[in-house]
Amino acid sequence: MNLKRTFGAILTVLGIAGLIYAAVIFAETSGGERDIRSLIIYGVLGVIFFISGIGLVKNTKDEA
Repeated sequence: MNLKRTFGAILTVLGIAGLIYAAVIFAETSGGERDIRSLIIYGVLGVIFFISGIGLVKNTKDEA
């Protein structure tokens, strides 16, 4: 079992969940300051988790 690939997959799933949640907030936003702040926070965290998870999975070599 490769721990780095597993952690990368978990980060990728968390990133996707964060991006989906940011999209839901964007669809329901009324333009309030709190809505925009949470949209930015979840969107940025989702992008960071997604990119780092994909990079970790991509750069980890399989060793038997």
